Amino acid sequence: MKLLTYNVNGIRAALNKGFADWLQSTNADVVALQEVKADESQINRAVFEDLGYHIYWNAAVKKGYSGVAVLTKKKPQHVQYGCGKEVYDQEGRMLRLDFDDFSFMSLYLPSGTTGDMRQAFKMEFCHDFQDYIDDLKKEVPNLIVSGDYNICHQAIDIHNPKTNANSSGFLPEEREWIGKFMESGFIDSFRHFHPEPHQYTWWTFRAGARERNLGWRIDYHLVAESLRDRLKDAAIWPDVKHSDHCPVMLELH
Repeated sequence: MKLLTYNVNGIRAALNKGFADWLQSTNADVVALQEVKADESQINRAVFEDLGYHIYWNAAVKKGYSGVAVLTKKKPQHVQYGCGKEVYDQEGRMLRLDFDDFSFMSLYLPSGTTGDMRQAFKMEFCHDFQDYIDDLKKEVPNLIVSGDYNICHQAIDIHNPKTNANSSGFLPEEREWIGKFMESGFIDSFRHFHPEPHQYTWWTFRAGARERNLGWRIDYHLVAESLRDRLKDAAIWPDVKHSDHCPVMLELH
């Protein structure tokens, strides 16, 4: 089974850049999208249905902002929109699909780059999300949480760790949080297969950063320890360019 996560930075813009043809070429079974920036009425469902996908959408209340979706060829047993906490759910940041042998969540964790208030909101989200997942795992143990975490875990995950030591996305408290989140029972599936440096999933549009591979690894498939034996492969696809992010692939036995 092939799973993808991809912050598309606007699904309509991505579709205009050939996203649908690319998606067909991947033959992916389940696809988590973040930052779709559209509600379901603003897309042509047939584009995805013709490729064999069921479509699940959780848009933000604010137009043109945030939002997550999941495309799946296998119909889920249950779909959970959000976490039940309005302050987060109105921003369309979580969508979970339960299948018979695992559950898959598309997550778009807040960014703190716009100022202190949003950074504080981001950290509140992180701590509340940990509590939510701790409870959820009791009922849904075989959980994969995929998406844009907006955090680099270690120095290896960012092109210039010294310069960015005080940047949102690489702050000590953020790195500590995601480290503890992984330690609570999740495998960083990409690092499980690829310990080497210079592997990134996001690049600023400024100064030719992508061409020079001056990036950040902030998109993850975090896989419950109970699924360790099913891990087959993982990859980052930096040459796919519908967005300032690139897709991350996870393959399960």
